[in-house]
Amino acid sequence: MAHLIDSMAFVGDTPWHGLGNQLTPRQPIEVWARQAGMNWSIEQSPVRYLAGQSNHSNDTLSNSHLAQTLKHPKQDIIMPFDEQKVLYRSDTHAPLSVVSQRYQVVQPREILEFYRDLTEKADFELETAGVLKGGKKLWALARTGQSASIKSKDVSNGYILLATACDGTMATTAQFTSIRVVCNNTLAIALNQGNTSKQGIVKVPHNTRFDAQSVKQQLGISISDWDEYIYQLNQLSNRKVKTAEVDRYLWQVFNDKTTPISSSFNERAMNKCKSLFEGHGRGAMLDSAKGTAFGLLNSVTEFVDHERRAKSIDHRLESAWFGNGAVLKQRALDLAGLMT
Repeated sequence: MAHLIDSMAFVGDTPWHGLGNQLTPRQPIEVWARQAGMNWSIEQSPVRYLAGQSNHSNDTLSNSHLAQTLKHPKQDIIMPFDEQKVLYRSDTHAPLSVVSQRYQVVQPREILEFYRDLTEKADFELETAGVLKGGKKLWALARTGQSASIKSKDVSNGYILLATACDGTMATTAQFTSIRVVCNNTLAIALNQGNTSKQGIVKVPHNTRFDAQSVKQQLGISISDWDEYIYQLNQLSNRKVKTAEVDRYLWQVFNDKTTPISSSFNERAMNKCKSLFEGHGRGAMLDSAKGTAFGLLNSVTEFVDHERRAKSIDHRLESAWFGNGAVLKQRALDLAGLMT
């Protein structure tokens, strides 16, 4: 089966799928661009179509017929469609998408350049970057240097994820992310939700120009709210949960409010998470997780990141970071917070 991951580079242990080019730490942005397969640009072209094909309007034009068509403009007219444009790769000329004229392109290099001053002047370090779906999605992940232990042994590290897409599936998104070392689970961090200047996540729609410095200011990268987040995790690790609470929590995570509680909808997912929570999950027997709301939350994040059914492991990665899996994890975090 073909991989969603077109190319990538990483520092440290081989990630998820065993793909990619391994780099030594502290490589310059130029090396990352080359090794992550991000040293190309997104080009634009006007949309054109052939008019006057009424005698075979339902047929697919072959290459030979198309060539003949272009030689006989009296029979076939190439017309512009000014409302939209085609995005394509500069290196392979492969098409990426058709978008409106208002669409603002975010280049692969811009994703990496976002981290230049953070890696050169601060304690950030790029750990992975790459290309999904042939260039339709791009991402880079950097460790912030923030780290903490829950009950001394359960370590989580802080990261900044920046990702964009040119296929209409997501805005350019910068967000704080934590990774639990014992299981490599990822979880987006919503910081200072009452403060609109630092939400832990910033989304820039593609009808707006991407301004890296403005995004950093909105994200609050220079101001650490890490301690607040770790405080929340410690609160969860101190909250013991009963069997009835476990069942109710998992049902709320995986089922719509309108679904009857007796429904078997997502029963496999709930049972798997319960098994992970009860001792079969990575780090489930640590003091921080055993029988606690923190362990319950991590049963969901582990299920989404590592256990959930997917076409391939990189399909699971895309869902866990950008799709339905990310939504499930956010719901799990919100519901866990109600327990404290």
